[in-house]
Amino acid sequence: MSEDPSDLLMSSADPPLIVVTTVAGGARAGCLVGFHGQASIEPKHYAVWLSKANHTYRVALGATHLGVHFLGAGDLPLAERFGTTSGEDVDKFAGLEVTEGPGGLPLLAALPHRLVGRRSALLDVGGDHVCLPLKVESAESPGTLTPLRLHDAAHLIPGHEADERSVGADG
Repeated sequence: MSEDPSDLLMSSADPPLIVVTTVAGGARAGCLVGFHGQASIEPKHYAVWLSKANHTYRVALGATHLGVHFLGAGDLPLAERFGTTSGEDVDKFAGLEVTEGPGGLPLLAALPHRLVGRRSALLDVGGDHVCLPLKVESAESPGTLTPLRLHDAAHLIPGHEADERSVGADG
């Protein structure tokens, strides 16, 4: 474990994990995300940060909507599916029950705690992730959710290594 104070602080945050799904140009994509959060109370906005190395990031660049699916404590197999493979190589949606949201947005039936947001901007601060703020158009939560957290999935090996992430001049 790193002794860097910022690494220690970030690891103590232990955020809940989400799966972000999107579609553009007929291509569906989805990935496991740990960088995300509420960005405005009124109007409702939510922000997700996608790795520049991910297929989902490239599809999201042309997308109008993103689905934000909150993972529960028992959803580790879905975290593994969406976090350890690349959509460039496999269809992550194969065998899953998927309904369509706005513009064909894939919504995962197995993850009913979710929101759908319209992409409102893109923020690239020069690091290996890009922020996509979303204007929340709908949200569903059928009851209590005990979130799957980063420490629950720390053993998963990402579909892309950190050195594959494109970093700008400032990062």
